[in-house]
Amino acid sequence: SVLKAVAFRSKMQFVKFKPENGMQVTALGSVGVYERDGIYQLYVERMLPAGEGALERMLAELKARLEREGLFDPKYKQSLKLMPKAVGIVTSPTGAAVRDIIKVAKARYPGVKLYLAPVRVQGIESEQEIVQALELLDKSMLTDVIIIGRGGGSKEDLWVFNAESIVRRIFACKVPVIAAVGHETDYTLVDYAADVRAATPSQAAELAVPDVKALLQRIKGLQSSATGQIRMELQQRKLRLERNSSDYLQGCIK
Repeated sequence: SVLKAVAFRSKMQFVKFKPENGMQVTALGSVGVYERDGIYQLYVERMLPAGEGALERMLAELKARLEREGLFDPKYKQSLKLMPKAVGIVTSPTGAAVRDIIKVAKARYPGVKLYLAPVRVQGIESEQEIVQALELLDKSMLTDVIIIGRGGGSKEDLWVFNAESIVRRIFACKVPVIAAVGHETDYTLVDYAADVRAATPSQAAELAVPDVKALLQRIKGLQSSATGQIRMELQQRKLRLERNSSDYLQGCIK
């Protein structure tokens, strides 16, 4: 069987490698009817080198190029706020990741606001959706930190988080970004670009918001410490006053 494929310049300008004759590739797109000839065609929207080795080489080349540009440089990393008023979340609205983030964040810091920018986390449309969601939350000025991620999966499932457009959008964010893609052993380019990497979505929520119970305990400890220091200072001044009074009275008697 033969299926004709069409790749328009507007789509192919985003391909991260140079296709050559004889090369095996994985093409993703949609099938439609070319009415003039009455045949089905594959309209290619994305293209990747076929085979794990080729993908890994392409990823290594992209990582090296972005690294040279400084997109992973620690000096550009932003610090997280101790007590954020709101957290933005970029993930699937139906996955386990969003449930874990909401559950942990609300348990630790009930007063925090959560804004979900729902996206697909794999598939052809996911890259553009994730970029737009990041831009929306970053420009809204509603959040103090953004969590981007998804639950675990295969390398293919997580591949969109290696997309150059997403990495560049994270680097451009004025709001700090926490990456929580897959499990602890999974690494994508998003992990290197983010200000903070979390091993899991649940840990991302822990990093994003404080534990209110621990905060209250810390406040009590600081209050107790401050009270003790004030009492000690007052006691020392009282003793000093008593000594000065005694010395003054003895001087008067003489």
